[in-house]
Order: sequence, then C-alpha cells, then structure tokens
Amino acid sequence: MRINRILLSAPLVVVALVIQVTILARLQLPGAVPDLLLLVVVGLALVYGHVGGALLGFFAGLLADLAPPSDHAIGRYALVLCVIGYAAGLTKPESGRHRSATVPLIVVIGAAIGSTLMYAGVGALVGDTAARHVGIVGLLLSATLYDLLLAPFVVPLVMALARRTEGEPLTGDGSGSPSGSANNSGYGWLTTGTGLKASRGAMKSVRSGARIGSQRGGLLGKSARDKVGRIKGVKRL
Repeated sequence: MRINRILLSAPLVVVALVIQVTILARLQLPGAVPDLLLLVVVGLALVYGHVGGALLGFFAGLLADLAPPSDHAIGRYALVLCVIGYAAGLTKPESGRHRSATVPLIVVIGAAIGSTLMYAGVGALVGDTAARHVGIVGLLLSATLYDLLLAPFVVPLVMALARRTEGEPLTGDGSGSPSGSANNSGYGWLTTGTGLKASRGAMKSVRSGARIGSQRGGLLGKSARDKVGRIKGVKRL
C-alpha cells in the first residue's frame, strides 16, 4: 500500500472505531449497533480497489477485535471486514469512479447484510450464540437500516478524501496505479467536446492570420509599386 493511503486510512479507522465504541454502542438502540467502521472500510475500498480494501478491512477489523470492550475471539471481525473490503473493491469500475450513487448504495446494503451473516456464522462456529437470543432477522433489518442512515454522511466524504490522496484522480486497476485510458472513460466526453472547440478556434485563428497576412502583403506590394513608379517617373524626366 502507498504511504499516503496509510496516512489517510489509519486516522479514519481509529476515529471511526472510537466513535463507534464510545458513542454509537452506548445509544442502546434496538437490534444491531450502527457500524461506522464498516462504512469507512467500504468507502475506502470503493476507491482503492479490492486489494487495498481487503488489507484495510483486515487491519481495521483486527483493531476492533483488540479494542476494549471486545468480548469475541480475536480475528473474527478482521475476517469479516477483510471479505467485505475485498468484495466492495471488486465493484470499482475501470474508469476509477462510479457515475451514480446506485452502486455504492447497493454495496452498503450488501456489506451490512453480509457482515451480519458472516459475523453470526463465524460466531456459531466458535460457540458464540448471542445472535440466536437477539434474532438474526432483527439483526439484519436493524443493521441495514442503521448503516443506510449513516452512509450518506460517511461514504461520500471518505471517498472524496481517498481520491485526493491518489496521484491520479481516476485509476484503472485495483492496485491504484494510474491508467492512461482513464482520461478517455467516465468523463471523456467533456475532454472530447473541449478538443473540438479548441480545434475550431485554432482553425479560425489560422484563417484570420492568413487574411491579415494577405492584407499586409497587398499593402506592402502596393507601396512597393508606388515607389517603383515614382523612381521610373523620375528617370523618364
């Protein structure tokens, strides 16, 4: 991962985890707890791609596993966020940007449902039956609702900050390397229209320059003829 990505992702993950543990977890909302850390990982994965999303998800989940008051096995949430970050990064288009908010919204819904199911499934494998007492259906509905309410305030901001850390505003692959074809996709129609206007302006300037040059040549030729006529007239006298 690039240094600028780490410098941005680390503070975002820490701040999201602190807010989730100290504020959101103490609201005593029915069902699940709003997962701010999940939304940050999804927002970064939508910009950095599947490789960066998987790495960020793993380290963010591992930090959540180690942060108090964690009461589950270490690595459980790291596995969940690693898979979510990888899957969210796969939706990154070749142009580097989503043209509408539909795909990120679907990704948020899928991440909320998928993380809840995976977390409950891994918990069942290690003997954690807390999800059975609450009800898996209630957890799914509440987690999806809370994440959708938070997503418009979190995901666009995280994506905008992540794009600023990139060397190129549009990247072509999941590793974040700049792609030359990115300028011709997504918003390439803007550059095409600008190029046509520039070419037309250049043609007009060339034509006007030619006209001015011909007018100047004509004036110079006329003055030269007058001078020659005067000289010849003097010689004849």
